[in-house]
Amino acid sequence: MSQTSLDDDELFGEAASEMRSDVEASLSEAREALPDGDAVWDVEADNTLGVLNALKTALDVGDAEDHLRDAKKWYTMGERADAFEDADDLADAIDTVEELIDDVEAAREQVGDLTATIPQLRSTLEEFADGAEADTDADADEAEA
Repeated sequence: MSQTSLDDDELFGEAASEMRSDVEASLSEAREALPDGDAVWDVEADNTLGVLNALKTALDVGDAEDHLRDAKKWYTMGERADAFEDADDLADAIDTVEELIDDVEAAREQVGDLTATIPQLRSTLEEFADGAEADTDADADEAEA
């Protein structure tokens, strides 16, 4: 084998190692960008709407999607170049982070729906209660007459 081939193989090995490191680093950054469990669980507010708004804020995935995209990009490059000897662990980690981001975003969307619904529901319930009270007062006035 010529010196050039050995150098090329050595360089390819280094590049493959760097790609794996890049994927792992991006996945680590994606995990760090996800909300902390306590931030989602421990929200404080004076009312339901405040709790929902705090929860919606806590469920922000931040830059996790961008970091996941970087991980997938480097993983795809490495896979296509056949640079990884065993990349099942990377594929599994990417899938896990992607599913978690999807779950957090789905929860955030549900909280957003509630945030939009609760004020209207409160208003409707108050109108109903006021209407029922007015009906009761009217019935009482008719009974007295």
